[in-house]
Amino acid sequence: MTPLRVFITGASSGLGAALARQYAAQGATLGLLARRGEVLADFIATLPNAQQHRAYAVDVRDHAAINAAAQAFLAHAGGIDVVIANAGVSAGTLTEHAEDIAVFADIINTNVIATAATFSPFIAAMRAQRTPGRLVGIGSVAGIRGLPGAEAYSASKAAVISYCESLRLEMKPYGIRVVTICPGYIDTPMTQGNPYPMPFLMAPEKFAAAAAGVISAGRSYAVIPWQMGIVAKLLRMLPNVIYDLAFSKAPHKPRKTAS
Repeated sequence: MTPLRVFITGASSGLGAALARQYAAQGATLGLLARRGEVLADFIATLPNAQQHRAYAVDVRDHAAINAAAQAFLAHAGGIDVVIANAGVSAGTLTEHAEDIAVFADIINTNVIATAATFSPFIAAMRAQRTPGRLVGIGSVAGIRGLPGAEAYSASKAAVISYCESLRLEMKPYGIRVVTICPGYIDTPMTQGNPYPMPFLMAPEKFAAAAAGVISAGRSYAVIPWQMGIVAKLLRMLPNVIYDLAFSKAPHKPRKTAS
């Protein structure tokens, strides 16, 4: 079996690092992109066949730099099988605070616009291949219903889910599979500061193994862990009046300043 060629953003920690370890263990050639170049280089050194992987120290809000990294990886790997737009940020935001609008913009730019910017330079290469690849967007259960205090994050992940659905229809004639994965609570730095209970909290390694199976199968949509998928369906079915009563007083994620 020919080793996979996999490009992952937000790869220096959290879900991205877990996905990189999962694919490296399968013998894949990896293109790993993250802002922290030194951390990324040190991480790659811990992976199997470290010499065949490539690190790209790029902020995903820099679309020209993403494109350059994509072209460099295509040249190195000779093609592409899986692109995972994983880079994401989360913070509490409240529209009533004018200073939160800059944070809102950071979250939308990182979680939504960068997803499209990550996929864009790989589509032509995937269309030209005999074996079309997978474009993988990372949504969230938080994108299924808006959570109080997480206006920007919920909006960004809802946008990722809808964007990937649109893209899936556009890519279908070319055989390119667009996969949307919505994590529940995964034990990563992004969730470790949450001041509220996190049901069905999952280890990142278990998430990565499950996600790799979903991607390999080319499934269009999956919630991981599966228990959160049931919760998400139930939440979506709740009438607004009941949802509002249940969640209006839910704890908020801490706010932050724009990066």
